[in-house]
Amino acid sequence: MNNHNIPASVWKVKVEVLKRFLVYTVACTCVGVMYIQWTYIWMLRSEMAEITRRFRPLDTAVKEGGICCDSAVCYGATSCYKVSCYHRFPERRSHAEGRDKRDVSKQRKQSKRREKQHTFLHLVPVSSQSYNDHDTTVLSWAVGQSRGEGLQLSADTVTVETEGTYFIYSQVLYKDTTWVMGHVITKSHKGAETKLMKCLKSMPSNVSQPLNTCYTAGIYFLESGSTLQLSVPRKSAELILTAHATFMGLFNM
Repeated sequence: MNNHNIPASVWKVKVEVLKRFLVYTVACTCVGVMYIQWTYIWMLRSEMAEITRRFRPLDTAVKEGGICCDSAVCYGATSCYKVSCYHRFPERRSHAEGRDKRDVSKQRKQSKRREKQHTFLHLVPVSSQSYNDHDTTVLSWAVGQSRGEGLQLSADTVTVETEGTYFIYSQVLYKDTTWVMGHVITKSHKGAETKLMKCLKSMPSNVSQPLNTCYTAGIYFLESGSTLQLSVPRKSAELILTAHATFMGLFNM
């Protein structure tokens, strides 16, 4: 059929039908979009309601002494959600920070207490005194370094004020021509003497100035009131009395 022969009235009807179809299509599209949005909003509301239902007991749990930690929020004796609650309860975070500060303060106090307990005394030589009757040479000392009041020096003897286990060390530099030299550390307590340590060293021969050091160390329990003395079992022993070569010390373990 030739479109030029269609009456004008028929064209008007077709245009009207097309308009109504377009309006209907647009209306249906709008309704569909609104339905989708409403469905999405309904799902969001449902999720929010579920979250509110699950986490509403937190307030009650905190009042009843619930436990809050980094890895979980626990309330009651049996239920626990795997989330952190510090962002929800700032007072809990403040409590944790305060606890950390207390722990650091406690560690510092313990460290200071250990420092007080670790008494030590390092001695440097001042002079030597020869005793011909006993065939010995005794060294007198000065305090090089010390900490605490558990050890007291008096000329050639060290008095232990605080009993405990001590690490004792000593070294003497000899320039004597005697073929063997050495020294002894003797402990005296309530009239009894005990030789704690002995150190012997062969001296070099065929040299104009023989030199050699002897070092010894050990761990011993020292009673309160006991004294220590370093002596060389040789009268008029030739020694080099310098702080880096001849010394004695002990510290509490």
